[in-house]
Amino acid sequence: MMAAAFAELELDWRYLKLPVPPERFAETVRALPGSGYVGANVTVPHKLAAHDLARERSPAATAIGAANTLTFSNGVIEADNTDAGGFLDALGEPPAGLRALVLGAGGAARAVVWALREAGAAEVAVWNRTPERAEALARELGARPAARPEPADLLVNATPVGLGPSDSLAELGLDILDPPAVVVDLVYGAEPTPVERWASRGGGRVVGGLEVLVRQGARSLELWTGREAPIEAMRAAASSPA
Repeated sequence: MMAAAFAELELDWRYLKLPVPPERFAETVRALPGSGYVGANVTVPHKLAAHDLARERSPAATAIGAANTLTFSNGVIEADNTDAGGFLDALGEPPAGLRALVLGAGGAARAVVWALREAGAAEVAVWNRTPERAEALARELGARPAARPEPADLLVNATPVGLGPSDSLAELGLDILDPPAVVVDLVYGAEPTPVERWASRGGGRVVGGLEVLVRQGARSLELWTGREAPIEAMRAAASSPA
């Protein structure tokens, strides 16, 4: 996806995958600017560490307490969170006035909860398999913890369920719930996820994780390059078989 964007923008840049264990994260990131890196995307489990490591943080990263995008500027590590804006871009319509249910309590869930609150959702409930984590997230970001998955206008799966071949709706408590009008699943893969299949059966609108990936990536690209992201090229590349 990023390679396609660089080619479209005629930039002689490369986007590399760097597997980093948590105990080596800080020293690795600090070494990247000296190795020619302009920035980095950060995924699980490093989003909280990326926020804490940065010297400067965007308002979104500060409020969410997690970062997925780092920019290296004159030796300064700057943190931003494009998960929030990318989620809203992918959603495609304002969530103002909607009752939302977010499943999960990690970095991605934090971004979604904050984005929904900022965009005027009437209520944001948070459910997690570990209730204490849902309660902590809800308390910090002005949401409401849910004892169990409950009816809503908009549901967002921000858990890893769907990444494994044996994952089921029962793990999320959705097997006894009717799908709402809009469902967003941050998980993506070659086949529809269990949550996407469940949502489709209800006839509602489904926003897949691939579109969220493209949209947050586009925002990261714009931070690094200062240029408008070629969304169509990025979407086509992300959707192509590996």
